Amino acid sequence: MSLGILGQKLGMTRVFNEAGQSVPVTVIAAGPCPVVDVRTPEKNGYSAVLLGFGERKPHKVTKPMKGTFERAGVSPCRWLREFRIENAADYKVGQSVDVAVFAEGEVVSVTGTSKGKGFAGVMKRYNFGGLQASHGVSVSHRKPASSGASSYPSHVFKGKTMPGQMGNERVTIKNLTIVAVDKENNLLLIKGAVPGAKNGLVLVHKQG
Repeated sequence: MSLGILGQKLGMTRVFNEAGQSVPVTVIAAGPCPVVDVRTPEKNGYSAVLLGFGERKPHKVTKPMKGTFERAGVSPCRWLREFRIENAADYKVGQSVDVAVFAEGEVVSVTGTSKGKGFAGVMKRYNFGGLQASHGVSVSHRKPASSGASSYPSHVFKGKTMPGQMGNERVTIKNLTIVAVDKENNLLLIKGAVPGAKNGLVLVHKQG
């Protein structure tokens, strides 16, 4: 249960630390995120803040959501996400959350939607080794081979590693370090790669 921020993945680059070493970083345009609503245990049964991010044309917003934005006194947002926190009462509707809540060197978790790879076989999806390339093996070099056994259990268990949809799922990477915080341009530089494609939505969470 910790506060976070919404942002867009802009891409990757590198920066040099004090020792002159090259550090790969992901650049995220994070916030500012207005507080659209506050969830309290008395009213909602749990404690959280609802943050918005991105611009959305007013005529593309439904009437119920339009009323929500008007009550909060904020412009319509493209994305809305909840962050569970212990003391939601510390935040007020209309308040803005920006990158200032993070500090250089802080360890965070980043959540995004991974790139979709479509229908993939077991070698690409689960790193199977494949069958032999010789000794009579024909047209089955990349197949998963036996999957259901014989007399027992005589069926394929749910969750068996099989060909299927790969990617396009919610992924969270933990223990990522913030290399730099650019408050003027609302940018976060996070060491390493984060899930998702360029311009995709990501959620940066404080850990703890």
